[in-house]
Amino acid sequence: MTTASPTAKTIEYDDHYVRLFMLAGIIWGFVGMLAGLLIAFQLNFSFLNLELPWLTFGRLRPLHTNAAIFAFVGNMMFAGMYHSTQRLCKCRTASDLLTGIHFWGWQAIIVGAAITLPLGLTQSKEYAELIWPLDIAVAGIWIVFAVNFFWTLARRNEPTLYVAIWFYIATIVTVALLYVVNNLALPTTLLHSYPIFGGVKDALVQWWYGHNAVAFFLTTPILGIMYYYIPKAANRPVYSYRLSVVHFWSLVFIYIWAGPHHLLNTSLPHWLQALGMLFSLMLWAPSWGGMLNGLLTLRGAWNKLRYDPVLKFLAAGVTFYGMATFEGPLLSIRAVNYLSHYTDWTIGHVHGGTLGWNGFMAAGMFYFLAPRLWKTKLYSVGLANMHFWVGLVGILLYVASMWASGITQGLMLNGTVQNGTVLAYPNFLDTLNAIRPLMLTRAVGGTLYLAGWILLVVNIYKTIKGAEPVNGTITVESSEEEETREIEGSIGLAGTVFNWPMFYSFWVILGLSLWFFGGGLLMLAGIGLTTFFSLLAIVHFQATSARWSEWYEKLLGNWAPFSILVFIAVAIGGMIQIIPTLVVQKAENLEDRVQIPYTPLELAGRDIYVAEGCYNCHSQQIRTMKPDVLRYGDYSRIGESIYDYPFQWGSKRTGPDLAREGGKRPNVWHFDHMRKPRDISPGSNMPPYPWLMEKETDLDALPGKIAAMRTLGVPYPDWTEEDIRQSVEEQAAGIVDDLAKNFRETSADKQIVALIAYLQKLGAYEDVESARARIESARKAN
Repeated sequence: MTTASPTAKTIEYDDHYVRLFMLAGIIWGFVGMLAGLLIAFQLNFSFLNLELPWLTFGRLRPLHTNAAIFAFVGNMMFAGMYHSTQRLCKCRTASDLLTGIHFWGWQAIIVGAAITLPLGLTQSKEYAELIWPLDIAVAGIWIVFAVNFFWTLARRNEPTLYVAIWFYIATIVTVALLYVVNNLALPTTLLHSYPIFGGVKDALVQWWYGHNAVAFFLTTPILGIMYYYIPKAANRPVYSYRLSVVHFWSLVFIYIWAGPHHLLNTSLPHWLQALGMLFSLMLWAPSWGGMLNGLLTLRGAWNKLRYDPVLKFLAAGVTFYGMATFEGPLLSIRAVNYLSHYTDWTIGHVHGGTLGWNGFMAAGMFYFLAPRLWKTKLYSVGLANMHFWVGLVGILLYVASMWASGITQGLMLNGTVQNGTVLAYPNFLDTLNAIRPLMLTRAVGGTLYLAGWILLVVNIYKTIKGAEPVNGTITVESSEEEETREIEGSIGLAGTVFNWPMFYSFWVILGLSLWFFGGGLLMLAGIGLTTFFSLLAIVHFQATSARWSEWYEKLLGNWAPFSILVFIAVAIGGMIQIIPTLVVQKAENLEDRVQIPYTPLELAGRDIYVAEGCYNCHSQQIRTMKPDVLRYGDYSRIGESIYDYPFQWGSKRTGPDLAREGGKRPNVWHFDHMRKPRDISPGSNMPPYPWLMEKETDLDALPGKIAAMRTLGVPYPDWTEEDIRQSVEEQAAGIVDDLAKNFRETSADKQIVALIAYLQKLGAYEDVESARARIESARKAN
């Protein structure tokens, strides 16, 4: 609602949906933490899986991660972005309708995820498990959000874009790019699809997305919130504007390259591993620059931390951001990753960021907003302070126990004796049982953190109960609108691209690319270009810094050119990493082993494996490390997973690696292990899967799945539906007969039979010549 006068008008902000997003964030935060607490206790007490398919660890773990990321942090960041953007732009959100569609659409997606994931409907890609109809919904709602946001920027009454807006723009642009590319898929049914990337290509694209989902969904929007709410709560200006400029652009450009550090010591090409490690180490500088900028904003206000819970949470959240962004590059060092990868150390790192950085920033923001959005006082400052200390103790218990657990696990799994020729702990379960007390400590820490969140729920409820919701207002002079429109037209696309900062950036990036990827003369040329243009840029900036500043101020008055530059900055890294991999890594180009395609029954079993969430505990990637080879067999090659859609390399080993599981054990072992795992592996925390002996395999879907696989390049013959069914019946009959010889009764159509077929195929490969002949035969047949 707007009231006008000859020289000014009063604008009422749309805080209705800010309140709704905030309350949704609080509720979904509780749900996500409760799910996390349940699965933490399941790892210690397997009976808590209750022998129900929708309550197993494998199905609930994706529910927990998606609830924490998209439901909790998502709603929290939308609340902060809508609240701060209106005030930084001095205008109401462009469209109340679009905001409403965004809110209710996002909640519908969350409910859809809460239904489908426990039902085993998943893509099995970390932080991207949602099935393809929900992916389309996410993309659609994100477009609605983006249109509303940029429309609001276009209508603003503030001449320039404040630093928080920069981070919001980076979030919107980059998440759209990441989510769409990573979730490109070929549907086979209404609820199932295969990604268009497989094997090493899928691994690279997934961790390009997975790492940067953390960067641009859990970090950049919260940094924008930091830059707005810490100065507001402390009543102090941002410590350094210039540092915020360096922080923003270096973070946006560097972060996107770091994804391959999740795949160190794997069959990912070495140049990608080196690139991921290099850029991860470079992240130390901008990340800590941002942390210091946030903490030093509190200069002169440190005394307020003694009694102000808002500043307590915000300051602690930024500190945890610093800890997490120190630890991340540390874990990307190959020697450290050798120890940490696939262990609980990674879990501790992730939760230190999510609970400490995101969770504490959310709590601080909610305590700041509630009194202002309902025109009242916080119900209890003492309760908020108690929440802080209970939550802090919970985080520290959680993170410390996972550090100790991860290091213990890494040392035991990698330990050797007799000059490195024999494993010190050959039984994987020895390591699992050694860390059980630490896993229980983690669950206790999680309980404390959830208890703290319940205190927040009570405090916020008491605060807003009976209070009057109120929308903020601002009076805008007509001269401010005119100044904004004047600046909007001061720089166009040409001025955005053709300028000295862009000129030097182009030549330095080109030089670095030649330096890194070239050899001989090209490498020397790259070193020369990088050195020359870096020094020239420094000298030029020192001589004409005022002009550079003037250009940047003009850029900040124009959201469209600014957004284009952000897109260019984030797209460069992805293109340089992904495009060569997509072009080169094909079966016909390999020089070593090539995976043998799955039979129809094995493909059905693989989909059951994915649906049950087995990838959450078992990897299928033997690293190029002696302990891995001694424990699991020869290290994995690129070609051995080239037909895996999606890839199954995993990120955590609660159980042993399965890359070469095929043929190691008889069918009856797998049958009994899935039915009563602790009878076969005493000390295991794996849940039983009795329903696999009862549920039937969906054989009717196989023709569509085989057709999709052929479209994606898997060299299947031109099978008819009858050919597929005959293949399934013959292979299933062989497994059933073998089980019958060992006095285990089942029928050929049960899911356990398909799963056994898949497990017995793992690790099967052929030489390159045989693979090329298979590919050529399939091409002729098709």
